[in-house]
Amino acid sequence: MNPGKSWEFTDDRGHLTVAPGRPARVVAYIQAGATLWDHGLRPLGIFGSHHDGAAPDPAKAGELPLDGLRSFGAGSALDLDALHAAEPDLVVAVSYGGGQVYGIDPEAAKHLEERLPVVVLDVGKDRTLDGIRDRFTALARALDAPRPAAGAELERAESRLRAAAGRPGAPRVLALSAADSETAYLARPLTWPDLRAVGELGVDLIDPEEGGGANWRTVTWAEAAALEPDVVLADVRANAAPPARLLDNAHWRAVEERARIVAWNPEAPCSHLAHARFLDTVADAVGGSGTGGGSGTGTE
Repeated sequence: MNPGKSWEFTDDRGHLTVAPGRPARVVAYIQAGATLWDHGLRPLGIFGSHHDGAAPDPAKAGELPLDGLRSFGAGSALDLDALHAAEPDLVVAVSYGGGQVYGIDPEAAKHLEERLPVVVLDVGKDRTLDGIRDRFTALARALDAPRPAAGAELERAESRLRAAAGRPGAPRVLALSAADSETAYLARPLTWPDLRAVGELGVDLIDPEEGGGANWRTVTWAEAAALEPDVVLADVRANAAPPARLLDNAHWRAVEERARIVAWNPEAPCSHLAHARFLDTVADAVGGSGTGGGSGTGTE
């Protein structure tokens, strides 16, 4: 910060972003906007990624109220002219490494930075969940956020999950995203900061075999069922197939009959409050799971 003069913030690319004063009109990638909302800051508008449709994904929005909030599009459909015409004084984006702005075309990102101040925060696999959260907290403080970080809530949730995971016979947990009625993407825990964090708290996470993508292993539902998870963290973003579309697959039904199915959002807000909610969800599943757990807290 530079009190009384320009506003400055160095982002995770090492870029110094400068604005004439503290930004008040902020447009953000939806995950970032939801994070700022948890700190008491309402963005002027949001944008989504190539995975999103015409409407904002409620799963990514967290507690951010979408009614009346302007969306500038998603992915290749981002309306740069409309975004610029709204006269924001800051754009907050995320990256999954390498400094590349996530969710929009590279050429659009280039034009965006030529016209507006942009802050990019890294949420990728090389970052810890603590580190990601701390960077968003630093940005929120620089923007004079009115709501303090929910540190006590997070500490309580961490202790609760550690205790649940440490009990005898704790369940095996599989994180996945349903592609369609035939295919599933199994998450590699070490490449997802939130999964790595719950693993460090003692949760027994199933790590798929090598091969395939860096973050996911693509398998049939028969292969997923063969892993015999006790708890499934199922992706609830709009781009994941909902459970209703999987009912014709006997292997998915076998997973449902054996495991407790709970919601997992790989793009949850990066705040103490949101992370505490996630850890509580996992603690509920780990502490209350058992064979034939059924749908648990649900994914609908």
